[in-house]
Amino acid sequence: MRMVEKRIKELGLELPPVPKPLAAYAPFAKSGRLIFVSGQLPRKEGKIVCTGKVGAGISLDQGKEAARLCALNALSVLKAAAGNLDKVKRILRLTCWVASADDFYDHAKVADGASDLMLAVFREAGKHSRMTAGVNALPGNAAVAIDLIAELK
Repeated sequence: MRMVEKRIKELGLELPPVPKPLAAYAPFAKSGRLIFVSGQLPRKEGKIVCTGKVGAGISLDQGKEAARLCALNALSVLKAAAGNLDKVKRILRLTCWVASADDFYDHAKVADGASDLMLAVFREAGKHSRMTAGVNALPGNAAVAIDLIAELK
Protein backbone atom coordinates (compact mmCIF):
# COMPACT_ATOMS: atom_id res chain seq x y z
CA MET A 1 0.00 0.00 0.00
CA ARG A 2 1.20 3.50 -0.75
CA MET A 3 2.41 5.57 2.20
CA VAL A 4 -0.05 8.46 1.99
CA GLU A 5 -3.05 6.19 1.60
CA LYS A 6 -1.73 4.07 4.49
CA ARG A 7 -1.70 7.22 6.67
CA ILE A 8 -5.28 7.98 5.66
CA LYS A 9 -6.29 4.48 6.72
CA GLU A 10 -4.34 4.84 10.01
CA LEU A 11 -6.37 7.99 10.70
CA GLY A 12 -9.50 5.83 10.45
CA LEU A 13 -10.55 7.48 7.19
CA GLU A 14 -11.36 6.25 3.73
CA LEU A 15 -11.17 8.19 0.50
CA PRO A 16 -14.64 8.57 -1.00
CA PRO A 17 -15.34 8.17 -4.70
CA VAL A 18 -14.44 11.30 -6.66
CA PRO A 19 -17.37 13.70 -6.22
CA LYS A 20 -19.13 14.62 -9.45
CA PRO A 21 -19.16 18.34 -10.29
CA LEU A 22 -22.47 20.07 -9.53
CA ALA A 23 -22.24 22.36 -12.57
CA ALA A 24 -20.21 23.04 -15.75
CA TYR A 25 -16.64 22.63 -14.49
CA ALA A 26 -13.95 19.96 -14.21
CA PRO A 27 -13.06 18.41 -10.83
CA PHE A 28 -9.46 19.52 -11.39
CA ALA A 29 -7.13 21.19 -13.85
CA LYS A 30 -3.44 20.43 -14.38
CA SER A 31 -0.73 22.82 -15.49
CA GLY A 32 2.77 21.40 -15.52
CA ARG A 33 3.36 19.97 -12.04
CA LEU A 34 0.45 21.88 -10.49
CA ILE A 35 -3.00 20.46 -9.83
CA PHE A 36 -5.87 22.84 -9.09
CA VAL A 37 -8.66 21.00 -7.29
CA SER A 38 -12.08 22.60 -7.80
CA GLY A 39 -14.17 23.62 -4.81
CA GLN A 40 -15.35 20.70 -2.71
CA LEU A 41 -18.39 20.64 -0.47
CA PRO A 42 -19.09 18.51 2.63
CA ARG A 43 -20.67 15.70 0.62
CA LYS A 44 -21.13 12.02 1.40
CA GLU A 45 -22.57 9.72 -1.24
CA GLY A 46 -23.39 12.75 -3.38
CA LYS A 47 -25.38 14.58 -0.69
CA ILE A 48 -24.34 17.72 1.19
CA VAL A 49 -24.34 16.67 4.85
CA CYS A 50 -23.72 20.03 6.54
CA THR A 51 -26.02 22.85 5.43
CA GLY A 52 -26.73 26.26 6.84
CA LYS A 53 -24.53 28.87 8.45
CA VAL A 54 -21.76 28.39 10.95
CA GLY A 55 -22.63 30.43 14.02
CA ALA A 56 -26.37 30.19 13.28
CA GLY A 57 -27.43 26.58 13.72
CA ILE A 58 -24.07 25.05 12.80
CA SER A 59 -21.48 24.96 15.62
CA LEU A 60 -17.78 25.69 15.23
CA ASP A 61 -17.02 21.98 15.74
CA GLN A 62 -19.58 20.99 13.10
CA GLY A 63 -18.01 23.54 10.74
CA LYS A 64 -14.54 22.09 11.37
CA GLU A 65 -15.83 18.58 10.66
CA ALA A 66 -17.48 19.85 7.46
CA ALA A 67 -14.15 21.38 6.38
CA ARG A 68 -12.43 18.07 7.11
CA LEU A 69 -14.99 16.26 4.92
CA CYS A 70 -14.44 18.82 2.14
CA ALA A 71 -10.70 18.14 2.40
CA LEU A 72 -11.23 14.39 2.23
CA ASN A 73 -13.25 14.89 -0.96
CA ALA A 74 -10.47 17.12 -2.30
CA LEU A 75 -7.94 14.36 -1.59
CA SER A 76 -10.06 11.96 -3.61
CA VAL A 77 -9.98 14.38 -6.56
CA LEU A 78 -6.25 14.95 -6.07
CA LYS A 79 -5.61 11.20 -6.16
CA ALA A 80 -7.57 10.93 -9.43
CA ALA A 81 -5.57 13.80 -10.90
CA ALA A 82 -2.14 12.58 -9.74
CA GLY A 83 -2.66 8.84 -10.17
CA ASN A 84 -1.73 8.28 -6.53
CA LEU A 85 -1.19 10.58 -3.56
CA ASP A 86 2.48 9.59 -3.13
CA LYS A 87 3.15 11.64 -6.28
CA VAL A 88 2.17 14.82 -4.42
CA LYS A 89 5.26 16.87 -3.52
CA ARG A 90 3.30 19.29 -1.35
CA ILE A 91 0.04 21.10 -0.79
CA LEU A 92 0.69 24.70 -1.82
CA ARG A 93 -2.57 26.51 -1.12
CA LEU A 94 -5.90 25.84 0.53
CA THR A 95 -8.86 28.19 0.40
CA CYS A 96 -11.78 27.76 2.77
CA TRP A 97 -15.12 29.49 2.32
CA VAL A 98 -17.42 29.49 5.33
CA ALA A 99 -21.13 30.34 5.06
CA SER A 100 -21.52 32.11 8.36
CA ALA A 101 -23.69 34.25 10.55
CA ASP A 102 -22.94 37.97 10.40
CA ASP A 103 -21.43 37.90 13.89
CA PHE A 104 -19.27 34.78 13.41
CA TYR A 105 -15.54 35.52 13.27
CA ASP A 106 -13.80 32.16 13.76
CA HIS A 107 -13.52 31.26 10.08
CA ALA A 108 -9.84 30.35 10.52
CA LYS A 109 -10.76 27.79 13.19
CA VAL A 110 -13.28 26.20 10.81
CA ALA A 111 -10.58 26.00 8.11
CA ASP A 112 -8.30 24.22 10.57
CA GLY A 113 -10.48 21.14 10.02
CA ALA A 114 -9.14 20.95 6.46
CA SER A 115 -5.61 22.17 7.24
CA ASP A 116 -5.16 19.71 10.09
CA LEU A 117 -6.14 16.86 7.77
CA MET A 118 -3.55 17.94 5.16
CA LEU A 119 -0.87 18.00 7.86
CA ALA A 120 -1.88 14.60 9.21
CA VAL A 121 -1.92 13.03 5.75
CA PHE A 122 1.11 14.68 4.12
CA ARG A 123 3.04 15.72 7.26
CA GLU A 124 5.60 18.44 6.37
CA ALA A 125 4.45 18.40 2.74
CA GLY A 126 0.95 19.26 3.97
CA LYS A 127 1.97 22.71 5.25
CA HIS A 128 0.33 25.22 2.95
CA SER A 129 -0.57 28.85 2.47
CA ARG A 130 -4.21 29.53 3.16
CA MET A 131 -7.04 31.99 2.65
CA THR A 132 -10.23 31.77 4.65
CA ALA A 133 -13.31 33.93 4.21
CA GLY A 134 -16.88 34.16 5.42
CA VAL A 135 -19.57 34.33 2.77
CA ASN A 136 -23.33 34.80 2.68
CA ALA A 137 -24.10 31.51 0.92
CA LEU A 138 -22.48 28.55 -0.82
CA PRO A 139 -23.78 26.13 -3.47
CA GLY A 140 -26.48 23.81 -2.18
CA ASN A 141 -26.61 25.76 1.10
CA ALA A 142 -23.35 24.04 2.13
CA ALA A 143 -21.82 25.40 5.32
CA VAL A 144 -18.23 25.11 4.05
CA ALA A 145 -16.32 24.71 0.79
CA ILE A 146 -12.61 24.32 0.08
CA ASP A 147 -10.35 24.24 -2.92
CA LEU A 148 -6.65 23.57 -3.11
CA ILE A 149 -3.53 23.68 -5.24
CA ALA A 150 -0.95 20.90 -5.04
CA GLU A 151 2.45 20.39 -6.63
CA LEU A 152 3.53 17.03 -8.01
CA LYS A 153 7.02 15.55 -7.61
